[in-house]
Amino acid sequence: MKIAVIGQSLFGQEVYKELRKDGHIIVGVFTIPDKDGKADPLATEAEKDGVAVFKFPRWRVKGEAIAEVVAQYEACGAELNVLPFCSQFIPMEVIDRPRHGSVIYHPSLLPRHRGASAINWTLIHGDKKGGFTVFWADDGLDTGPILLQRECDVERDDTVNTIYKRFLFPEGVKGTVDAVRLIAEGKAPRISQPLEGATYECIQKKDNAKIDWNRSAEDLHNWIRGNDKVPGAWAEVDGQKVTFYGSTLVDAGSAAHGRPLEIPGASRPGVVAKAGLVLFGNDGKTLLVKNLQFEDGKMIAAAQYFSSGSSAAVELTEEENSFAEEMRAVWQSILTNVSRIEDSTDFFKSGAASMDVVRLVEEVKLRAGGCQLQNEDVYMNCTFRDFIQMCVRRLRGEDEEEELVVDYVEQNTNNMTIKMPHQLFINGEFVDAEGRKTYKTINPTDGTAICDVSLAQISDVDKAVAAAKEAFEEGEWGRMNPRDRGRLLYKLADLMEEHQEELATIEAIDSGAVYTLALKTHVGMSIQTFRYFAGWCDKIQGSTIPINQARPNRNLTFTKKEPIGVCAIVIPWNYPLMMLAWKTAACLAAGNTVVLKPAQVTPLTALKFAELAARAGLPKGVVNILPGSGAVVGQRLSDHPDVRKLGFTGSTEIGKHIMRSCAVSNVKKVSLELGGKSPLIIFADCDMDKAVRVVSSSAGSRCARRSSRREGERLLRPFQGMSSVFFNKGENCIAAGRLFVEETIHDQFLTKVVGEIKKMKIGDPLDRSTNHGPQNHKAHLDKLLEFCQAGVQEGATLICGGKQVQRPGFFFEPTVFTDVQDHMYIAIEESFGPVMILSKFKSGEVDEVLRRANATEYGLASGVFTQDISRALYVSEKLNAGTVFVNTYNKTDVASPFGGFKQSGFGKDLGQEALNEYLKTKAVTIEY
Repeated sequence: MKIAVIGQSLFGQEVYKELRKDGHIIVGVFTIPDKDGKADPLATEAEKDGVAVFKFPRWRVKGEAIAEVVAQYEACGAELNVLPFCSQFIPMEVIDRPRHGSVIYHPSLLPRHRGASAINWTLIHGDKKGGFTVFWADDGLDTGPILLQRECDVERDDTVNTIYKRFLFPEGVKGTVDAVRLIAEGKAPRISQPLEGATYECIQKKDNAKIDWNRSAEDLHNWIRGNDKVPGAWAEVDGQKVTFYGSTLVDAGSAAHGRPLEIPGASRPGVVAKAGLVLFGNDGKTLLVKNLQFEDGKMIAAAQYFSSGSSAAVELTEEENSFAEEMRAVWQSILTNVSRIEDSTDFFKSGAASMDVVRLVEEVKLRAGGCQLQNEDVYMNCTFRDFIQMCVRRLRGEDEEEELVVDYVEQNTNNMTIKMPHQLFINGEFVDAEGRKTYKTINPTDGTAICDVSLAQISDVDKAVAAAKEAFEEGEWGRMNPRDRGRLLYKLADLMEEHQEELATIEAIDSGAVYTLALKTHVGMSIQTFRYFAGWCDKIQGSTIPINQARPNRNLTFTKKEPIGVCAIVIPWNYPLMMLAWKTAACLAAGNTVVLKPAQVTPLTALKFAELAARAGLPKGVVNILPGSGAVVGQRLSDHPDVRKLGFTGSTEIGKHIMRSCAVSNVKKVSLELGGKSPLIIFADCDMDKAVRVVSSSAGSRCARRSSRREGERLLRPFQGMSSVFFNKGENCIAAGRLFVEETIHDQFLTKVVGEIKKMKIGDPLDRSTNHGPQNHKAHLDKLLEFCQAGVQEGATLICGGKQVQRPGFFFEPTVFTDVQDHMYIAIEESFGPVMILSKFKSGEVDEVLRRANATEYGLASGVFTQDISRALYVSEKLNAGTVFVNTYNKTDVASPFGGFKQSGFGKDLGQEALNEYLKTKAVTIEY
């Protein structure tokens, strides 16, 4: 068809483009005159295609059509007029002229909310359904017959902007084009509009948008969001006109703390709180406003009302001045009608529009990647001076709005001062637990208390989940593009590296990890993990799928990988920071938000991580940390209906309980990394010295030199070898829980192993020469003593160890048992400590030793030592475990998936496969 497009804006532009794609001939585009020297987007697009463009300021004068305008229109020879976004009065001589008449887009479900402010009134009335209509134009403008309608749900906190972007714009473009298709096919209906339900509200202008405070909180919320952003609901405050933006309904608890603000006519004073301005309806209920704008155009965060004018100007460095001049040139290129950009130049009063805001934000990203801006920041800093000051503060990390308040416990140790947060971390803030409940975390080196830590309660879990849900569904994190998300994770990894000595020291005093091991593995691998998954953020992809097509239909089927939502993570005490990183990095890279429960006995590095995550710029609510008991916090996370995924590392018994709770609550997705009794088979042809070294790993004999940041000091730090049994004091999920040694080398192997064990230095984990630190906590030490007593009672031979070291703290001697039979308790159960279990097997009985090795309900890891490559491959194929090590052990890497079989759980940490644990796959089929 030959079509005349009469309209404007990006909406008109998109309809124009789609009509051309459908093969229609656009014979003329009629739009508004240039504004401040800028053509309308519809005009720009048409001119690029060589289509005739007409920019009439008006079509009629005093109700009469302008003859020259009508003549130019008629010369185009249109068969149909399409009015996708038309703000001008079009005379009936034009409306009725084409053979097929005229169709027009209207942003409401006619007949309800007729008029130019239809979207506003949909929200002001609190309608639960919204949508748009394509109707046949008549002399009533929006009273003609209906051709097509589509509806959507109106969400509780929708604004004009959000509903337009989410539905009215994208679906409206499609609907308008679909209406034209129906006309072309001769199938377009003409449904007369009923009078019932029709409304005729006024056009929402600034004068009409004043707030009437004698209304309920919900009515006030609807009025404010219905006028957000244009024209803006306003009221007089402190003698000036203040406009309110970003309204949400909240419970009265949000008004608990803050400074009162008198508002004439309001039933109660407002409260300026951390979250924003709390307002009260005449029903006593509350709403929260996030942003305020003054008469001079200045917009501020509502929480900053009383301090908005108090910020001293920062003095710019030479480099910052260069950045400012770059941005001055950017402003000049956008504001072409301004001869020179002064410090007082106002971006919007100088003619900038919403698309210019997008461009400005992107220009800042290109020139200063560390300055993360949102469109809202430009509205709130609209003069050039304020804009530059805001950017510089962001670059320096001095943004007052993002200030993090931390109540540290400080301790001078390990030649440094460590600063440890000790409160819960919820929604970007360190806060006390409900009832200010606390518990003491203990230093296993001497049994003394390190500090009091907040003990999370059920209500704290609910607050954290609510914060994570809001951050995912409504916050910046949910809208952030993957590459920017990756940039934040890289920044977090960099901050962890800057604080690696502090993190390793905290890990040593809280968990008993040897400092040098904590530095290399607990912290070092955590940093690697975040860097690895940061690189995956913008590489998560679906795929296209060829499906069986019934001709002549054509179909496109593809999959999308989407984040799950709020994820709960429950981690153990053996690697407090590394277990956090293994799960949280993949979870965040996939775009989810996190509520994490560290082990109750080792909470401190998780809380330090929370501080670093906030300082890296992760938005509020994305990471939440809740120290507390498994029976309270872990159980509530398992049961919570808003948690959509739970990742757990711990015992098989607790894993089974969690799985049941997750199934009963809301069938949430689960991944479990549970217990292990990992077999290690050592054949007579092995490299004996290497096998002994890997099994026992006397770390004191090898050192690694690394630079210290402090004053260029050079330190020799022991390198903890990858021991299969004694690594990390045996508190290692994949530790070789049982060794099968070929009988011809058994005695020689045993002698060498015991010799290596005797070289180990047991002592203070902060001592650089220490190889073996204390067990994690007293209860675990007692279990190890019981485990060894059971072995002796059943008849196994205790070669060495089996006792507590006689010194303060929770130290346990490295232990070796031999002559262990398959039925014995210590052959079946996991010790999770520095206990080596040796059993013999006869030469040539490969299948028999494999049967014995696989005769366990666990399947986390396994290993084999042999120089026969055929045997190595055969054994690795037959061992029923998630990981098999050949001629090495305990060598994990961030790129290699990690997880077990059978009662060792399911799901993977690390590697690309770990991302799938935190993603859901959506299949989409389109017929075209």
